[in-house]
Amino acid sequence: MKVTNEEFAKRVMLLAGSAESYEPTATYDIDGDCIEFLAKPDAFFAERIDDLVTAYYSQETGELIGSLIKGVSNFCHDMSLRMPGFQIEIQDGPVRLVHIFLARLWSLPHDSSDLSALAYRKLIGVAGETVVHGELCAS
Repeated sequence: MKVTNEEFAKRVMLLAGSAESYEPTATYDIDGDCIEFLAKPDAFFAERIDDLVTAYYSQETGELIGSLIKGVSNFCHDMSLRMPGFQIEIQDGPVRLVHIFLARLWSLPHDSSDLSALAYRKLIGVAGETVVHGELCAS
């Protein structure tokens, strides 16, 4: 099938339009007990921060654009045991990702030069700007 230059240009513009209307997403996988968060539709590379979070960075710009949060239920349970005064009650439904990132940052050792703390501060900013929610199914 031959496509004219004009038809090709129209198809490319349709694809470009869909990238401009991209909505940030946070998808909970109950089987993996993880949340994948994407603020932008860029191709990305992943960098492990710690046992909870892997950060996603744009291949084009290098900016932080999302993350994978593993072991969400265990993390929330551990936080409630370690910090009984700080309680996050999660029932089936949405939770702002910024709260998970804040809880993890607060539970880290208090060394402000720590690279994982810096990564969490950036994730807090990205999650706060996008105001995306993750669906959780508490067990």
